[in-house]
Amino acid sequence: MPRSRPPAVWFTDEPDRKPRLSRERIVRAAVALLDAEGVEGLSMRRLASRLDSGTMSLYEYVSSREDVVDLAVDAAVAEIELDGGDEDRPWREALARHMTRGRRVMRRHPWLPALMATRPLLGPHALARSEWVYALLHRAGLDGRRLTTAVGALTYYVQGYAGAENLWRTRQRDPAAEGELRRQAQEYLDHREERYPTLARHAGLGDDDFDASFRLGLETVLDGIEVHIRASSRQGGSGATSSAP
Repeated sequence: MPRSRPPAVWFTDEPDRKPRLSRERIVRAAVALLDAEGVEGLSMRRLASRLDSGTMSLYEYVSSREDVVDLAVDAAVAEIELDGGDEDRPWREALARHMTRGRRVMRRHPWLPALMATRPLLGPHALARSEWVYALLHRAGLDGRRLTTAVGALTYYVQGYAGAENLWRTRQRDPAAEGELRRQAQEYLDHREERYPTLARHAGLGDDDFDASFRLGLETVLDGIEVHIRASSRQGGSGATSSAP
């Protein structure tokens, strides 16, 4: 019979012992290793070497590499600051600040966006941030499918933008070379304007301001969410609050 996977790390307690290692030390080292070598570079052997420990010693604290990955993701997510004062801000402003912080953390840890999109985010830090976003939008007037869809739109926009930005920056490290590549791409379209007139005139391939593009894209997503908040209010949903602009 196939062996079943051990319970997820979130369903087990850390062993009650005080040796040289700890889950906290293991997770800190795992985050550093992921930052340096990416997901493919994370192995229990390399992690043990970074900790100057035996590989088998790690298994006293975690059941598998998968546990280490989940713990590292939650530790990185914890860097997305939760500002209690944001709850008193208009919902759009509070969400914009939070999502901008999220992008900043995902830029700091390039491996994070893909893992956040593919792992069960059940760690305490991830759940606290999910609760904050859900609660904010619920108070603004969303519930049910409108609420979950709005959260998904925001989440996937930030993760997708940060992931694409990280990948681009790993390929384009020289600003001069990037500028030349953008110029050549725009010139390629210009020479084919009859076939691709809208792209040639409006694609903006020379625009390398990632920050401005992120803000404008985020505003576009928030515009859509605001439409749903107003619709929910008109239909007698949970009721939009005064925090909505």
